[in-house]
Amino acid sequence: MKTCLAIDQGTTGTKAYRIGADGRMELVGRRTHRQILPAPGWVEHDAEEILRHIEELIADAGPVDAVTLANQGETVVAWDARTGAPIGPAIVWQDTRTRDVVTRMKDEGLEPEVMVRSGLPLDCYFSASRLRWYFDHLPQARDLHAQGRLRLGTSDAFFLDRLCGVFATDITTASRTSLMNLHTGQWDETLCRLFGVPVDCLPTIRPTVGDFGRLRASGVPVRVSVVDQQAALYGHGLQKPGDVKITFGTGAFALALAGAEACLEAGAGILPTVAWQFAGQPAIYALEGGVLTAGAAVNWVEGLGPAFSCADPALLAASSAAEKGVFFLPALQGLGCPWWEREARGSWAGLGLDTRPQDMARAVLEGIALRSVQLVQAFASATGQAASRVSVDGGLANNAWFTQFLANCLNVPVHVPAQVDVTAAGLGRFWRESEGLMQADTGDAGWSVISPRPVGREACWQGRFDHLTRQAVEWAAKS
Repeated sequence: MKTCLAIDQGTTGTKAYRIGADGRMELVGRRTHRQILPAPGWVEHDAEEILRHIEELIADAGPVDAVTLANQGETVVAWDARTGAPIGPAIVWQDTRTRDVVTRMKDEGLEPEVMVRSGLPLDCYFSASRLRWYFDHLPQARDLHAQGRLRLGTSDAFFLDRLCGVFATDITTASRTSLMNLHTGQWDETLCRLFGVPVDCLPTIRPTVGDFGRLRASGVPVRVSVVDQQAALYGHGLQKPGDVKITFGTGAFALALAGAEACLEAGAGILPTVAWQFAGQPAIYALEGGVLTAGAAVNWVEGLGPAFSCADPALLAASSAAEKGVFFLPALQGLGCPWWEREARGSWAGLGLDTRPQDMARAVLEGIALRSVQLVQAFASATGQAASRVSVDGGLANNAWFTQFLANCLNVPVHVPAQVDVTAAGLGRFWRESEGLMQADTGDAGWSVISPRPVGREACWQGRFDHLTRQAVEWAAKS
């Protein structure tokens, strides 16, 4: 039976699965890499360390027929084309070191031009300003460019170059850089000029499912390269425009399927992006919105001590937050969709002498859910269609208390996959589809469906939480 190796390279670690023609998944292994925090707002990875982990997992997998790769999305690397060696750190999507550059571009009135071409607002979340950072701060980058040896790209392009000798990225990843024209699916020379990124240093853009070369060591073809969030969207099997997938990882990232047309006029801070593209076929588009801190907020509050645990359903059920007026806004690294206010910060409301640590832990989980509702409501406003299905995955999808509270606030059923790693499942599904191995849709088989059981006050809580969010935006504007 044919098998592929699905490599899910994420923000905190790398996992690999063998996936058979029947879709069954077998974990090969996982590796965790260092999170390097050299200054406030700076987040870095060692690209060589991650590459070594990928190579180890490929070796551990044994013989396979194909390799598929999911990447972090906006994380960037600069390296020497001749030696393959990085010339600086991998700068992670969470990094805000280029905030001043982005602010200056906004002040110069460049945001409308960037948005009409790329579909994205000016924000250091996207790759372009961080790619430019290498030029501005590393003399070696300028020297290599003068010699025609500089390569700039997202992390997938670095891995593919080193593993296969192919300098390429896929259209979903390119759409997250602010340098790709969403209409053409190619690098936009005007955008590259505005950000100061030489287009000749960028990788070629290829379809998500197609040809990414062969592994140097074994000759096994790499057939899929894609952003992890888009892989998860495909893993959820969403088919109808308006349907929503939310992945709860370090952040909470939501994608709503949009179809064959890019929704450049979505508004409300919602971002059009590419969902996927099969070789020889038109691209499929989606709408994206993000909560910048979700799992990271849980880690933060749990780091305050054992009493702040977010993992015990019994303790969560026995605690009280929104129902007694305690709210937490999870904006520890700013607000994403629909405000895109990076200066906003997390905040509490309603704390009193009777507020216990467990109440605060529950408020963090409720805040993540209420922010997620804001995303789903923004999608519905943009498309004119309420979601017929909301699917979730990631770490918080395993928290039964959290998923029930989310379903209550959305007032729609929440689908939770039995297979937790939907990103890897999506990689396998891409490969199986391209090989003609997909079987008929089995409906809700393999999913847990959480039906809403609202207590009747969810709309009131959402309104108060929305007010807290607006206050944070206003506070950031004044500061």
